Amino acid sequence: MKLEEIISVALEAGAKILEVYGSKDLKVQSKKDDSPLTLADQQSHGTIVKGLKALNPGIPILSEEGKHLEYGDRKDWTYFWLVDPLDGTKEFIKRNGEFTVNIALIHQGHPVLGVIYAPVLDTLYVAKKGLGSFKLEKATQKRKKVGDGFTKAAMKLPLNKKEKQISAVASRSHLSKETEEYLNMVKEKVGEIDITSAGSSLKLCLVAEGTADVYPRFAPTMEWDTAAGHAIVTCAGGTVTQPYSGEPLMYNKQNLLNPWFIVRRDGFNL
Repeated sequence: MKLEEIISVALEAGAKILEVYGSKDLKVQSKKDDSPLTLADQQSHGTIVKGLKALNPGIPILSEEGKHLEYGDRKDWTYFWLVDPLDGTKEFIKRNGEFTVNIALIHQGHPVLGVIYAPVLDTLYVAKKGLGSFKLEKATQKRKKVGDGFTKAAMKLPLNKKEKQISAVASRSHLSKETEEYLNMVKEKVGEIDITSAGSSLKLCLVAEGTADVYPRFAPTMEWDTAAGHAIVTCAGGTVTQPYSGEPLMYNKQNLLNPWFIVRRDGFNL
């Protein structure tokens, strides 16, 4: 299957989200864990599942809003899609635009392809193992012009950045005490740092492109929150590792909850 076909699925899901985003009633519900669920989550999920099954019905799909199979039913998957139909539902409800569509392809526990689309920003991040990571702004408009040749219109990541003050990105909705302690440790080593807040998987994308040097996450996330961004970071030369062991995040674990992790851009070794 072509990467461009996955991009088309993500853009279609983004369009469904924007339809709800522009309405007066977001139809917000609460899931069993008290996290919010909107009509946009559900419509994006349906669009992505339909699109991915049409491309390759043999690859199973694990989506935040879908049925979560027991570990015994999925432990032998070689390849599978890992999807967050609307990452950053809280940001969606706040209407601040910082939410994304996340689609990742996992091979033997590792993300090998990632597509992240921010519908309000109309910005697309794409990565594939062996190809690299890319950023495409005004994605809908440019896709109409270039069709499948998106890499020619996109910017290769990481972007060339001038030397600057060390910068970190942190969660807008989940800034924990441990995260603050880590950031204070970085300050002690390098001096003042620039700290930016952002929602959803955009934090990983900012590190992948080099806008941020590091993103520490000492708060709960699920596998579908990070998989696509993990692919984009690693294909841009960065790392997504656990803070104490240095091991990378793995996917399709028995417990789909991620351990704490630190995302570093290419060349940042602190």
